[in-house]
Amino acid sequence: MSFSIAGKTAVVTGAANGLGLAIARHFAESGANVVFADRDEAKLERELGDIDSREGNVRSFAGDLREKLTVANLLSATIDDFDRVDILVNASRQMVAGDPLNSEDDAMELLLQQNLLTGLRLSQIFARRMIHQAEGDENDGPAGSIINLSSIAARRTQPELMAYSVSSAAMEQLTRSLAVALAPHRIRVNAVAFGSVMSASLRGALREDEDIRGEIIGHTPLSRIASPSEVAEVVQFLASDGSGFMTGQVLTVDGGRTLVDPVEAAAH
Repeated sequence: MSFSIAGKTAVVTGAANGLGLAIARHFAESGANVVFADRDEAKLERELGDIDSREGNVRSFAGDLREKLTVANLLSATIDDFDRVDILVNASRQMVAGDPLNSEDDAMELLLQQNLLTGLRLSQIFARRMIHQAEGDENDGPAGSIINLSSIAARRTQPELMAYSVSSAAMEQLTRSLAVALAPHRIRVNAVAFGSVMSASLRGALREDEDIRGEIIGHTPLSRIASPSEVAEVVQFLASDGSGFMTGQVLTVDGGRTLVDPVEAAAH
């Protein structure tokens, strides 16, 4: 079974930086048509510059995907450019620390909107398009693949990251629920829960406090921090026909950290 996604059309959100950018670039290099979607138009233009000069299979879309109209416009732009959509990666995520005892703290509302509800709306509208595309198909192969990003924070308890943990856990349950709802339409829904990845934000944190590196490595059996490409490759597996009989699964990419990590260890 092939892990190829060449020729398929994918939409990746949060694609101006971090894991979203790594996934979108990896998909484009693997021969997929890719729409890089993010709010930061200037960053999208900078990041796509070198790809645009070599490939004709990438497009950018700038807009606030928390807005329903923007979600609809993203789908329309994708169909205008590539005629169809086969893969959706909900990679737009945010982490905000907060005080769980402060009733004025809006971290929970913010992260449920950004990390959960935006992905739900995207999944709903893109799934409807995938269903429409599959009408009249004579084969019974996959009609589409949706991949959500979660975090090992979904299974850990740190009060200051309560909102992030709750939104991550909710995304994993959303993944399972959508997987069952969309299975009759041959659309698969899976998730990747990641641990410590050398993103721009973590790199910045390490510059501020190099001791964080030792703390992470000390709580990770594989004794290192993952590269963004290692997460991107797992996402590609879930997007490909190689995982054609998998749905509703949450694959953990954390170097074994959740096997041994005490709850009091800082999350990075």
